[in-house]
Amino acid sequence: MYTMRVLLFFLWVAISNSSFLEQFENWVHELKIKFEDYKSYDSVFKKWVANHKFIHEINAKNLTYKLGHNQFSGMDSSEFSKYLGISRILYQDNSQMFHVNKPIDIVDKLPESVDWLKLGGVTPVKDQGQCGSCWSFSTTGALEGAYYVKTGSLESFSEQQLVDCDNYLNGGKDLGCKGGLMDNAFAWISQNNGLCTEKDYPYVSGTTKKSGSCQKTCSNNKNSDIVSYVDVIPRSDNEMMKALSMQPVSIAIQADEREFQLYKSGVFTGKCGNQLDHGVLAVGYGVLDSLDYYLVKNSWSTSWGNGGYIKLGRGPQYNGGDGQCGMLLQASYPLL
Repeated sequence: MYTMRVLLFFLWVAISNSSFLEQFENWVHELKIKFEDYKSYDSVFKKWVANHKFIHEINAKNLTYKLGHNQFSGMDSSEFSKYLGISRILYQDNSQMFHVNKPIDIVDKLPESVDWLKLGGVTPVKDQGQCGSCWSFSTTGALEGAYYVKTGSLESFSEQQLVDCDNYLNGGKDLGCKGGLMDNAFAWISQNNGLCTEKDYPYVSGTTKKSGSCQKTCSNNKNSDIVSYVDVIPRSDNEMMKALSMQPVSIAIQADEREFQLYKSGVFTGKCGNQLDHGVLAVGYGVLDSLDYYLVKNSWSTSWGNGGYIKLGRGPQYNGGDGQCGMLLQASYPLL
């Protein structure tokens, strides 16, 4: 039963923000947002209103992309970064073009477009939740794509095994919910002779914010053993497209900008730097309304972006050749 103080608070909210309250309540209901108390409600509501106004301000400019509400609409930028554990991609300088193994260039002519989602080589969008495990989702996405290319079958692999086991205690170098690097994870999978499936080792860290103990009860999929991995030559759209013509590619990007947080559709050409803090998966490229783009799969569930995907602008005009959101700086893919 509400106290008089709580009832007065909601009355004040209704009177002072009546134009937004119904929309906010619809958002709360749709995403099943829960509050600890009325102070929490008030705090989230104010941030939601600020983001609502920002969305309309940006969309009114008729840019190449649109913003919209999602599960992060009740957060400011600092809360958003903290919630996802953003800022802990372990940076690797690929400027020396180091390759564990560089395969023979078999691409004679680049296709005009590539879409591994349509080709059947991409699993459904997943949700990392409140854990900085983006690196593990980028890793499994690339592994799933390589597995599809090799076997013709699509299999979902275990992020939780990487979060729990790819650490210094088990011969790895990553940090569970505190961050990691896709190349480190590829090396650990190779050392581990493959990875278990999602079904045998399901993801649970999204709600606990912690890594668990490494489970040894599942058996690695026999066709998931990584022989080596390739670091895509950085700052080159041509090299990125070559790689994507062969299989999906793990990339690191900067994802802490407000417009990225609230992205909904279109080709994202907005403000986005090159300070890498998030691991995602490039699954293709193409052209939309005369704009070149890369198709990128995220791990923030289907309620973010366009069903969990974003189209990042493609071309040398982004970040001086580093790529939109820095996506050309640190890209790699595994070989099975």
